[in-house]
Amino acid sequence: MSIIAAYNEAWDTGNTDALAEILHDDFVFNPHVGGMTMGKSDLLGFAGSNAVSSENGRILFENAEIGVTHTVVHFSNGSTSEAVLSFMRFKDGKIVSMETGATPLSDDYKLVGSD
Repeated sequence: MSIIAAYNEAWDTGNTDALAEILHDDFVFNPHVGGMTMGKSDLLGFAGSNAVSSENGRILFENAEIGVTHTVVHFSNGSTSEAVLSFMRFKDGKIVSMETGATPLSDDYKLVGSD
């Protein structure tokens, strides 16, 4: 199983023990909002809170050094859902860094060409 597929499965099921094995001890997360940086323990706490759910996740690229994903993310606090692009770096077979970029999706958003 790819690193990203293992991460996605652990995230989707709230398996923080599995996530702890997938994230490098030096893990750094730079989310697209808030100008903050989070570490491994921060992300594990967030992952176990059920604050975020996702759908239509896709691995766009993955090799031994980096990975790129795209997913639609929904927030339990009612915030506008977002289309999120994530860039990950790997070290020792684990995710050592992640950075995201996102586009908010309005409630009436429709894919161009769909009715």
